[in-house]
Amino acid sequence: MSTQSLISLNKNQVLREDFRVSTNYFESDLPLRHFLQTRTSAEGYAHMQPKLQALGEAAAGEMNPLSLTADKQGPVLVKRDFYGRDTNEIQFHPAYDALKRIAVDSDMFRVKWEPSLRERFAPELHRLGFSTGFLYAMSESGLYCPLCMTDGVARLIDRYCSTEDKARLLPRIYTDKVEALFTGAMFLTEKAGGSDVGANIVRATPHQGDYYLLNGEKWFCSNANAEIIFALARPEGAAEGTRGLGIFLVEKQKPDGSKNEMNIIRLKDKLGVRSMASAECILTDTWGKLIGEEGQGFKIMTDMINLSRLYNAVAAMGGSRRALIEVYQFLKYRTTFGKSALEHALIREKMAELGTLHLMQFYLTWRAIEALDAADNGHEQEAELIRLLTPMVKKSTAEHSVYSIRESMELMGGIGYIEDGVMPKLMRDAMVLPIWEGAGNIMTLDMLRASLKSNGFGVMCAEIAALLPKAGVHEAVLAAQLQEIQAVAKELFRQPQEIIETTAKPLFERLTKLYAVVAMLRYEDSQSSVWIRIALEEAVTRYFTPSSLQPKAPRSVAEIDTLIGWEF
Repeated sequence: MSTQSLISLNKNQVLREDFRVSTNYFESDLPLRHFLQTRTSAEGYAHMQPKLQALGEAAAGEMNPLSLTADKQGPVLVKRDFYGRDTNEIQFHPAYDALKRIAVDSDMFRVKWEPSLRERFAPELHRLGFSTGFLYAMSESGLYCPLCMTDGVARLIDRYCSTEDKARLLPRIYTDKVEALFTGAMFLTEKAGGSDVGANIVRATPHQGDYYLLNGEKWFCSNANAEIIFALARPEGAAEGTRGLGIFLVEKQKPDGSKNEMNIIRLKDKLGVRSMASAECILTDTWGKLIGEEGQGFKIMTDMINLSRLYNAVAAMGGSRRALIEVYQFLKYRTTFGKSALEHALIREKMAELGTLHLMQFYLTWRAIEALDAADNGHEQEAELIRLLTPMVKKSTAEHSVYSIRESMELMGGIGYIEDGVMPKLMRDAMVLPIWEGAGNIMTLDMLRASLKSNGFGVMCAEIAALLPKAGVHEAVLAAQLQEIQAVAKELFRQPQEIIETTAKPLFERLTKLYAVVAMLRYEDSQSSVWIRIALEEAVTRYFTPSSLQPKAPRSVAEIDTLIGWEF
């Protein structure tokens, strides 16, 4: 073969021959490592570091084919056995079970619920648990939903169940043996209600002791095969609306060990998160144990819902980070028009935007997780803040994840659209994030409610004001934004309800951007400053400076490298 032919062959490839990818998503993520090293205790970080190391390697390696397989070979409902007996069993591909094993091995539940670890790391349980969750969600967000539900039911069991139930069920959640794991579920949604939970009509009839018989249909039951289910139902004679709902612990077996009947009508054929089972279920004299008092159901369930919203945010952050890794690695080693794709100005401009968005959402999410840790440990001001911050971070991260993944896919061109790779799955999985655990309008109403009924708005504004001096030359611009937001809010809260609601959405979106930008300054030190300062400059220019057609220089390749925080 001629020399010219060899040269042509060498050029006939998608990426350069020196192409490299991250083989460990924990090791290659500088912002994540820095955050955990500086915002968790030395003892907590030392305990989790081997788990993070192992999971980071798994997320970049073995989880990828497992996740793609579990997505394409989703769960199957087996209604009856060979002899015609009703079974209502859900069967999963072995890849799903392998992914579950990786989750158990990561200690994401054990560090939070095993008694000695829980006592040892009490001030930082959510930070430690979500540290592995973030890495896990980068490769598998389908199963991350059942894992979210499992942590949620553990929270309800711990806070509201009897000592006997705690001793019986919690060890099945913090187990280090995957075959012993009990997963959880929340049966909330009904046809008549949807987001209007107060319209739910499933009925509960007193039966034996604390047990009721539940009858009716639950319309969207994610992780339908769960061993531990918390279901909302309306006791006979109870008031209408959410005030009349009770919450019931439903298990696969009745107290005598016989099967607890639940008819699974069909599995939902979802756009994304296809690896896990969502179903329509009819409860027919299904045994459920009343937790708390009859009218406390929705109030108790909100503890699980709010935790799930943070899981939603972590899943969104994990998905957008994975997309950022994929597109960054691709562009760094892709040659177009005679030079590296990253050397093109428009690509660098878009990567600067995506990198900035990721850091804003990254620090916003971890700020919320820190607030929950503090609130769970009795910090009243952080408890006020988390009421506003939870719906805020859920809405913001979900919307930005969808946007960032779509933009990353476009930057990769046609290859980003091919199902052999991970980008289409990331896109499909992310589309549910603005919907689950309350759609955007519900989050806006919850932010409004939190602002009117608690001091979360005041706490957030005070924190922004305290951090503004760290913004340096950008302090005046950001301070003006804060003053405008406070002035509009003061006037708005006196208006009729419809005006309040329609104005609240842009108001809270502006507040979210401002808080996300300023939150980065909370975590700035000599090491993180190198990427936070680039993101701060980008954010202020993009979101808080009047648009201009004045000439603008794009970020350098070195600055993009720093902003992405990618290191081998």
